[in-house]
Amino acid sequence: MNRYALIAAAAMAGLAGHGPAWGWSLNPAEWFTRTSAPAASTSPPTTDAVTPGLVAPISAPDYRTIFERFGPAVVGITVEGAVAPARERAPEFDNDPFFRFYRGLPIPPSPRGDVPLHGQGSGFIVSEDGLILTNAHVVRDANSVSVKLADRREFEAKVLGVDPATDVAVLRITASGLPMVQFGDPSQLAVGDYVLAIGSPFGFEQSATSGIVSAKGRSLPGDTYVPFIQTDVAVNPGNSGGPLFDARGRVIGINSQIYSRTGGYQGLSFAIPIDVAVRVKDQILATGSVRHARLGVTVQELNQGLAESFRLDSPRGALVAGVAPGSAAEKAGLRAGDVVLALNGERIERSGDLAAMVGRSNPGDRVALDVVRQGKRETLTAVLAELPGKTEAAPRPSSERSERRLGVAVRPLAPQERQAARLSTGLVVEDVSGPAQRAGIEPGDVILSVNGKPVATVEQLRGLVNGDARQLALLVQRGDLRIFVPVRLG
Repeated sequence: MNRYALIAAAAMAGLAGHGPAWGWSLNPAEWFTRTSAPAASTSPPTTDAVTPGLVAPISAPDYRTIFERFGPAVVGITVEGAVAPARERAPEFDNDPFFRFYRGLPIPPSPRGDVPLHGQGSGFIVSEDGLILTNAHVVRDANSVSVKLADRREFEAKVLGVDPATDVAVLRITASGLPMVQFGDPSQLAVGDYVLAIGSPFGFEQSATSGIVSAKGRSLPGDTYVPFIQTDVAVNPGNSGGPLFDARGRVIGINSQIYSRTGGYQGLSFAIPIDVAVRVKDQILATGSVRHARLGVTVQELNQGLAESFRLDSPRGALVAGVAPGSAAEKAGLRAGDVVLALNGERIERSGDLAAMVGRSNPGDRVALDVVRQGKRETLTAVLAELPGKTEAAPRPSSERSERRLGVAVRPLAPQERQAARLSTGLVVEDVSGPAQRAGIEPGDVILSVNGKPVATVEQLRGLVNGDARQLALLVQRGDLRIFVPVRLG
């Protein structure tokens, strides 16, 4: 325990005994009932009338009963394995707050060869004969997996399958008559609903923490198919793979990630909806693998500036930033700059909605996409596909500065650059200032289009910039990423 300090804090709030008769009650059932002040009171009248239809709960859920009934179905998971030395990992991940997976506490790296891994996480039993759900990253790189039950019995577990795309893994232990959880319906959750997490943070087994749902349908960097449930439940390394319960004691998610600049809990926790995990589980049990549908687009969130550029009434929908060659999207006729507003009639509010809808579909499904292209609405049909599991420097053409109104110095791509980047056209940004700099354009970016119109020459760019539009949407390729950048001209 010398690596950690256990800090206990206690606080008491005193209530004055000489307060008014209408002061706070110590009975929680009375906290939502307000009595009138004495007639002699000279206090000004209040204006906080009860909102019609708003009924406050009398008390919090019965967490004690939920824990007593379903806590025994929550297990601790310990893994042994080996990974490549940490120094071989991309350094940018070390500072990425979304890279804070709950991987337990690995020992310091050895100077040579693979690094021994001792990790820990959580899971929960979903069938009496020993079927367990957890996170894929908990058992990744593991040579052996041990499961410890709430009654302290331990079993070696077999990994039946993992799905990195959703971060779900299915394990089995040889046992019978085990306690098990019950599944809830994440679609019935609402922001503000009570939730409870049970797991083994830092190895402290059978720990329960509670909070509320902070948001639904969150799309996180690097996660394509999962509409995460965001909560403020305190979860830490070791909680990963554990269940998230609703107020009725039903599992509605698997605790998976946190957003943290310290590696520990900072108020933002994310859980995989249980319906997503169950679909993965069923496929693994039926076939031993998981198939995901693929549309083949890179999407971007719309903001007001981009919505104005694409002549939209509001920043709603999924903005297509790129279309994969040979993909279902390309075959359907989708283009960069299209805004997808609905799939099979289901509205898309945010960009993550499209990925979640495709994730609920199967390879081979035919889907109807309602899109806006250059201000006009049309419907495209796509047949979803299946998700598939150093060049020499060349002389560079001289650059030219485009119209000062935008503030970029650009040049056409050299043939070798086009081949390396797999681009047919585009203009490389060599210098940036003014509106483009304020919008976030950087040297090295490749400008592919302006307001949906491709650009191959400086003259084309200048003609588009010198038009009447005061708001431009530049499609830019930055490394392997394509994004739309809204630029407001001066």
